[in-house]
Amino acid sequence: MMVSLKREREDEVDDDDNEETVSSKVRRGRVVEDKRSRHCPYLDTINRSVLDFDFEKLCSISLSHINVYACLICGKYFQGRGLKSHAYTHSVQFTHHVFLNLNTLKFYCLPDNYEIIDSSLEDITYVLKPTFTKQHIAGLDKQGKLYRAYDGTTYLPGIVGLNNIKANDYANVVLQAFCNVPPLRNFFLEEENYKGIRRPPGDIMFLLVQRFGELMRKLWNPRNFKAHVSPHEMLQAVVLCSKKNFQITKQGDAVDFMTWFLNALHGALGGTKKKPSILTKVFQGSMRIFTKKLPHPDLMPEEKEALLVTEEYQEQMSESTFLFLTLDLPTAPLYKDEKEQLIIPQVPLFNILAKFNGNTEKEYKTYKENFLKRFQLTKLPPYLVFCIKRFTKNNFFVEKNPTIVNFPITNVDLREYLTEEAQVSEKNTTYDLVANIVHDGKPTEGAYRIHVLHHGTGKWYEMQDLQVIDILPQMITLSEAYIQIWKRQERDVTNNHAAV
Repeated sequence: MMVSLKREREDEVDDDDNEETVSSKVRRGRVVEDKRSRHCPYLDTINRSVLDFDFEKLCSISLSHINVYACLICGKYFQGRGLKSHAYTHSVQFTHHVFLNLNTLKFYCLPDNYEIIDSSLEDITYVLKPTFTKQHIAGLDKQGKLYRAYDGTTYLPGIVGLNNIKANDYANVVLQAFCNVPPLRNFFLEEENYKGIRRPPGDIMFLLVQRFGELMRKLWNPRNFKAHVSPHEMLQAVVLCSKKNFQITKQGDAVDFMTWFLNALHGALGGTKKKPSILTKVFQGSMRIFTKKLPHPDLMPEEKEALLVTEEYQEQMSESTFLFLTLDLPTAPLYKDEKEQLIIPQVPLFNILAKFNGNTEKEYKTYKENFLKRFQLTKLPPYLVFCIKRFTKNNFFVEKNPTIVNFPITNVDLREYLTEEAQVSEKNTTYDLVANIVHDGKPTEGAYRIHVLHHGTGKWYEMQDLQVIDILPQMITLSEAYIQIWKRQERDVTNNHAAV
C-alpha cells in the first residue's frame, strides 16, 4: 500500500529533468529509450497571445510552486507532467499538448512526454527570462527604436505601462522612475551583478532584489508579446518584505514607499552605513546639519538669556548622508479670489532649495524640546532625488498643499548650496530633470502619474498605469510634482533637451 502511494506521488510531480544514469535504469529492469525529439506536430497549436509570465508561477489547481509547467495553448499553469499530474490530466482532457517548464525552460509534449527541441520556441523562453549582453546595455541610451509587440502594438523599451492591479499606482511610479535611472538599470539588467551576494539563512529580503531585477528586464525587453507589464510578482515581494506595510489593495504614499524601498534594497544588496551598494553610489550625497536648542517658550526672558549662554544651547554641527532631499512648501493661502475660486499659489524651485544654503533656519518641534536647524550640502550625488513635501499628517486627517513648483527642466545649478570646500572639489554641479512623479486629486484617494525622459530620443513621456503618451516638457512644470530625479550633467556633453 505504501509503495503504491509513493508511486502515485511521483507521478504527480515527476520531472524527467533529473535524468537517471543508464546503469540505474538497467538495474531497475527498464528499457532505456531516448524520448527526445526535434520535431513536434503540435507546435502550430501554440497561442502566443495568451501567454503571460508576469504572474506568480503557481499551479492553477494545487497552488504549488514546485515543478510548474505552462500550457502554451491556453496559458494556464499546472504542476508536474507524470501520470496523474495536473499537467498530464489537462493535456488529455483538453488535447493541449505543448508545455514549458517554468524553471528549466525546457519544452515538452504531453501526454507523450518527450522533450521538444526547436529553435522557433526561443522567443517564448526569452519573454519568460530576458537576458541582456553588455553590448546591448551600452546601446540602450543611444537609440530610440520602436519595437512591435506580438499583439501588434509598438512600444519603446523602458517606456512601458505597469498594470494597476487595484491601488498600487503609488508603487508603480516609483518603480518606473528607478527603472529609468541608467546606472541602476544597467546594474539590474545583468543578473550576474547581484547573483553572488550572500544573505543569512532564512532572509527573505533578497527576494526584493530578484523581483526588481526581473521587472527591470521585462520593462526593457525589446521582444515582449505585449506592450505593458504586470508588476504582480514584484508587488507580492513588497507586501511580504514590508510585512504588509505596503499593499496592492490599499493606496499608499509614494515617498513613504520610496524611502522604504531604497533602504530595503540597499540592505538586501549587502550595503551598510560603511559598505556602499549601487543605490548609495547613484543617489547618496552628504550635508552638514547645524542644530541649536531653543529654551522653552514659557520661560521668563531672563531665564532664556541665562540658558542661551550655556554649552547645551550652543550650535552643534554634524555630518549626515542622504538618499533624497525633502523640500518644504510655503503654507498655502486660505482666501479666495473675486470669482470665489481658491488661488493655487506658485513658488520657484530655488526658493524652496534655499533650505540648504547654510543660512536659512527652520524650527523643528519635538514632544519636549524645540530646535533651530540649518543645512548645507557637502557632496552631490550623480542622481539627486527631491521630495516635495505636499502632505501634512496628524492624528485626524491628511492635508495636501496644492502649491505649484516652478522649475526649469534643465541646467539647475546647485553650487550655491555647497560649502566653500565642496564648491572647490565638486567639478560639476548642474542637473537636468529625468523623472517627475505627480500626485493628482485628494490626499487619501488621489492618483499618481509619472513623466520620464527617454534618453535615446530626448523626448518626454507621461505614464499612468497602462497609458503611455508623449508630452511636451512645458506641460511638466504645470503639475503638482511630488518626487523628482535629477541627473548631473557630464562635463563633455552638450545638452540639447528642451528647456523651459
